[in-house]
Amino acid sequence: MRNLNVTVLGGGSWGTTVASLVARNTPSTLWARNPATVTEINTHHTNEVFLPGATLPNKLFATTDLGSAVRDADVIVMGIPSQSFRQILLEVKKHVRAWVPVISLTKGLEKGSRMRMTEIITEVLPGHPVGVLSGPNLAQEIIAGQAAASVIAMEDAIIVQELQAVFTSGLFRIYTNTDVIGCELGGVLKNIIAIAVGMGDGQGAGDNTRAGLITRGLAEVTRLGVAMGGQAETFAGLAGMGDMIATCTSPQSRNRHVGIQLGMGRNMEEIVGEMVMVAEGVKSAPAVLALAEQYKVDTPIFRDVYRVLSGDTSATRTFRGLLRVEAGAESEPG
Repeated sequence: MRNLNVTVLGGGSWGTTVASLVARNTPSTLWARNPATVTEINTHHTNEVFLPGATLPNKLFATTDLGSAVRDADVIVMGIPSQSFRQILLEVKKHVRAWVPVISLTKGLEKGSRMRMTEIITEVLPGHPVGVLSGPNLAQEIIAGQAAASVIAMEDAIIVQELQAVFTSGLFRIYTNTDVIGCELGGVLKNIIAIAVGMGDGQGAGDNTRAGLITRGLAEVTRLGVAMGGQAETFAGLAGMGDMIATCTSPQSRNRHVGIQLGMGRNMEEIVGEMVMVAEGVKSAPAVLALAEQYKVDTPIFRDVYRVLSGDTSATRTFRGLLRVEAGAESEPG
């Protein structure tokens, strides 16, 4: 394993964190667009914009040259936002060797096509083993050395076990799964629920309200995820419930932050304009709602969050509606 060359594409908080974890096990290269970020990582071993206060491993090497980063890679890790994912992957295609595994870190859907990131990888790079790394992974805590767990999912049980050791580092524990669809959708869909929870938090809702929204949200996520081909038990695991709890409760959660600001009466332009990092739930909401309609799954929380994000209604009005919805059997939507 120590002879594997791993390239992580994306110099944001999670891409930098994953590259740092991998660097403890095997040669790790980080590609980033911003020359200043690359210089900072190589010279000072920091990335203050995305990981303030963190010290990165001396062995981590960063570059702006995509070709050189990819050409000799034995594993490629994609930490690219969903709406730029395909564009970067098309550049990767010009340089990557055959059969190199490609792992996605991105928890979003492509606008228009509604495709998951692993579906895009399969379409652009046919023949390459494809996987996803997902779970309750707040970058600031992990880079600080706090205990955390994640899941790497690939259909090939042999390759996934080999890669498990690449990402396991210190107190960061990796579990394996062969349910790529379920693990990937868990990371995507929980972002919408986190926005809903944030809307409540922004209006002063209590712990009981938050718990109710998370629980009913997990039911929506599971219904849609299973309809799309995921396994129900996956959504009760780290890539489902675990990721949702972290994203819906942590002050570090970008999607919860968006919801809080909406709950306080601010508009989307102001909120997004102040953010350095991407809140994938905002980008994915239209695709998620379209998929729910396509698969004929009733998702009232997804629907109401989308209406707020699109400006059709206010967070206050929508959140009160969520609380007043008529309750039926717990196994039913609503």
